[in-house]
Amino acid sequence: MTATSTTTDIDGHIQSDVLAELKWDARVAPNEIGVTVKKGIVTLMGSVDSYVKRWAAEEAALRVRGVRGVANDIEVKLPGFDERTDADIAAAAVNALKWDVIVPVDKIQVTVAKGWITLNGEVEWQFQKTAAERAVRNLTGTRGVSNLITVAPRVKPSALEKKIEEALLRSVKTDAERIQVDVQGSKVILKGTVRSAAEKNEAATAAWSAPGVTSVDNQIVVSYY
Repeated sequence: MTATSTTTDIDGHIQSDVLAELKWDARVAPNEIGVTVKKGIVTLMGSVDSYVKRWAAEEAALRVRGVRGVANDIEVKLPGFDERTDADIAAAAVNALKWDVIVPVDKIQVTVAKGWITLNGEVEWQFQKTAAERAVRNLTGTRGVSNLITVAPRVKPSALEKKIEEALLRSVKTDAERIQVDVQGSKVILKGTVRSAAEKNEAATAAWSAPGVTSVDNQIVVSYY
């Protein structure tokens, strides 16, 4: 069997798994979405009647083993009764942010163009950035969301590293002595060996919970022996 045919077989398997995952996700109507795969890159096509479906389809594809990336070409075609002016969507977005106690609404700006919401601003925590996007994602009339909010570290890398190490020590789910933490600016790199995937995930959760963290590179190896 040639390398080309092997790649084709793998892509075919990924395509089948993505289609199955789309059917599994209750938020998605799989008959509305087409899927192609080339060298592990999934392209989603078709049209849906809400941004939530477009976003959910992308999330479903990313959950599938072997997927290296997703090109989301799904078009959002809103039904007539869901059409809203950009001003109405912007007002609804601002109110949605105000209703979410996690979001520092005074630090976030909202702009809307042709139904596409763009979030700008600066927050201290990654979960605040994530919460802001989640708050506006489901608004009627939304065709898409661009989250350009930046997470600005307010502590030095050395202090950030210490905070994460202390969090790992407090956790009953992790063996802190087996995990190494390296902070490069606002990026956290985790290394070491743990006994379960749950422990690896818990370490990443601890890292994400530190102020100013914008990315976590989890290089921890799971060894069951």
